[in-house]
Amino acid sequence: MADRNVPPRRSRDDRGWDGYQNPLPDRYHVDTASPYAAPYAGPGGYAPPAPPAPGPQWVGPDGLGAAGYAPPPGTGLPDLDDDDEPRTGRRRALAALGAAAVVAGGAALAMSPQVRGLFGDDPVGDATGTVTTDGTAARPSGQQPSTVRTYTEQNESYMGSRAGAALKRNSPSGGRLFASPAAAASATPVTVKTVLAKDPIRHLASRATFGATPKVLADIRRLGIDDWLREQLAPEKIAPTKAELKLAELPSLKLTPQQLRDQRDQLNERGVDPARETIDATIARQIWSDRQLFEVMVDFWNDFLHVAADFDGGEIYRNAFDRDVIRKHALGSYPDMLVAANKHPALLLYLNQNDSRKDAVNENLARENLELYSVGVDGGYTEKDVRQAALLQTGRGVENTRYVFRADRHYLGKVKILGFSHANNSADPKAADKVIDQYIRYLALHPSTAAYVARNLATRFVSDTPPKSLVDRLAKAYTTNRGQIGPVLATMFRSSEFWAAVGQKVRRPMEYLVATYRTLGVGPNASPGFKGDGRRTAFAQGLRQVQDKLRQLGQYPMGKPTPDGYADVYVAWTSAGTMVDGWNEAGDLLAGWRTEFTYAKPERLVAKPPATAGAYVDALALRLVHQKLSAREKALVLGVAGVTAGTKVDATLNGAIAAVARTILASPQHHLR
Repeated sequence: MADRNVPPRRSRDDRGWDGYQNPLPDRYHVDTASPYAAPYAGPGGYAPPAPPAPGPQWVGPDGLGAAGYAPPPGTGLPDLDDDDEPRTGRRRALAALGAAAVVAGGAALAMSPQVRGLFGDDPVGDATGTVTTDGTAARPSGQQPSTVRTYTEQNESYMGSRAGAALKRNSPSGGRLFASPAAAASATPVTVKTVLAKDPIRHLASRATFGATPKVLADIRRLGIDDWLREQLAPEKIAPTKAELKLAELPSLKLTPQQLRDQRDQLNERGVDPARETIDATIARQIWSDRQLFEVMVDFWNDFLHVAADFDGGEIYRNAFDRDVIRKHALGSYPDMLVAANKHPALLLYLNQNDSRKDAVNENLARENLELYSVGVDGGYTEKDVRQAALLQTGRGVENTRYVFRADRHYLGKVKILGFSHANNSADPKAADKVIDQYIRYLALHPSTAAYVARNLATRFVSDTPPKSLVDRLAKAYTTNRGQIGPVLATMFRSSEFWAAVGQKVRRPMEYLVATYRTLGVGPNASPGFKGDGRRTAFAQGLRQVQDKLRQLGQYPMGKPTPDGYADVYVAWTSAGTMVDGWNEAGDLLAGWRTEFTYAKPERLVAKPPATAGAYVDALALRLVHQKLSAREKALVLGVAGVTAGTKVDATLNGAIAAVARTILASPQHHLR
């Protein structure tokens, strides 16, 4: 369903963020949440269609009464056929330095079935008694979505390619749980083929942060693996960095949705786009925060429980969603996070729940709660479950920037969704709202959700093809700890599968760029002689430039328009053009062209440059990618400088230091994490 649930989107730039929800076909807008809005006459005389005939209707992702959602003539029954075309994954080549290895991949992404139907108009009904003839022979309402698809979820769809099969052959299998992460690291041999150094400290820094730095590596060695992880799992005790304190220069970050609405004109005059500032702040934290594991988990949840920043309404609500849902619960309770998300204006507007009422039921949020945010498409739910969940969730909406429950829009009647059942017959708004919370919490603690969260965490931190032994172990930890994420992560770091998977993850475009900023030691202050635009600070302008670059690369925080978030496997990102764009940005950073920030000159990256070219390349590789290159790779890098290993060189590597550093940053050692 995620591929159909694309909320209204418009282009954004620094000219402001004025706009409304519910765009009409002529691209004008009506500022109302009601599907029965008064006619609006825009240029060309457009007016919305007349209100539908009386009686309940089913609303799918195309809206109320959209073409294709009427029952088949003469039957009066809903049509559950899926008329979407498959979506083809990207097939690109990724050429790695030296090996010139090309890995191509991609897979057709099938679409979710579209649920359409009509319901009785009794004040109190029974949604469990759906007519057995509902749907078609090929797509009955009782059928599980996974039985009518060729894949289970987004990452799996990519891994079904030939490239995915090749990666599976090089993945570690099996494993065991140790008493501590340090014990697991010490006892686990690395047997997979990889160009990365089999150094557990480097491996931990690459997976639990957005990129190893000399400081991070030194901290892990000083504290030890166990104590460093213990510190990272308690981010509230880690002091903010200077860059995090500079986030005060982004004026919209601390404003409430109501304040953002009230100060809209003033913020526009200052060139402030709140949705973009939310992205800017996330990028800054990824680059400069010392709470690195926390930021990695924030990014994980922003893909898992995804609300795009660039939807109409994101400028008002997305920052509050980031603060009050994702960041508040990133290392805490996922059931609490999912309950909070389902009562947050951002998600309610993003997936059209604000428009759902008992006589015009919108399925979007109900479906994604099942398919993306909890049990997963193969988690056991049926199309009938989706319909009943959508009925149960009616009444939730947004008024005056706040969550509200509208009892007059809420369906009353018995529901049964997976193993959750309830009479749902109370007219008391608080009681009715509480039933929905109980259902959401039930989903979050469902065994299929435990497995789904575990698989996604293992894919993010361990391997594109995580071993079943690890997924099962993480799912058990999730269930035992009632959805608390800290213990699940602790279990993962105590598992041998984590430490055996060196080099089994490739950085996505955003991760590559952020890691490049981190390893080059780019600073958040402006370079001498910086000249700004007089409206925003150098820091704010620099972050916006980084965001724009990430948009060009195809990945930025909260960036995907559909609710499924970004894919987290290598074959989804095999784009040679994107890779070259990342290398170009590395060259710009080495040249110090973004004067909004400060840089170490390339010749000062190594404190005491060796006198010979070969030794200098070794030292520079240790500084930038935290290990030496292979003999073949080293020879290629020396060829870029036009020297041999024994050539005498100065601190600038005879003028080639920037080119050599950029080449090292294009190596597999920097692309892998």
